[in-house]
Amino acid sequence: MYCISKAVGDSERAINGFMSVAQLLEEPRLARLYTYILREGEVTIDEVVADLELPRTTAYSDTGTLVDLGVLNRDEAQKTHRYAAIPISLTADLDGDEYTITPTLIEAVGRSPRDQDLDLLIEKHGIGKLAAAVTYAVPYVDGKMSERVAARELELSPAFGIATLHALREVILDMRAHDPYFEQIRNARDYPPDEDG
Repeated sequence: MYCISKAVGDSERAINGFMSVAQLLEEPRLARLYTYILREGEVTIDEVVADLELPRTTAYSDTGTLVDLGVLNRDEAQKTHRYAAIPISLTADLDGDEYTITPTLIEAVGRSPRDQDLDLLIEKHGIGKLAAAVTYAVPYVDGKMSERVAARELELSPAFGIATLHALREVILDMRAHDPYFEQIRNARDYPPDEDG
């Protein structure tokens, strides 16, 4: 397993890992490919082309990029190469406040071009707001927080907040079984709102 947050003493590995996660968060097509392979276990280029409806040249180029980033392994033992994702996480500590980026957030970014609500959230508020929304989507999906409370705490209009949570519901349900770091996602339920707010 490849865990960026455990790269103590290995600054090259840590920085390369950070850059890999940053590129996945900036390029939804790469994010989508990475999490698809993570969910599938192992795939060939033919499977990528068929399942993601990518042109063959794009599939080769993007898998090559992910191999270069260190987030995919390419098994070249057989004539038909097989690709497997390396589970990644990045933990950031900002003034004592810790947040872990896991494949679940990467999946949400990968879905954004095909989901109007997630795309609009990123366009209007950035990936930071999407990350915050993921922390509220977990208790929402688990039935431990209402969508209205989550939308209010995210400081989104009720309709837009609810639409965002509905889009993230599918992300949470799909990634819970495939993200080995899912339990490290900061859960908004564990950080109740201020009584004054």
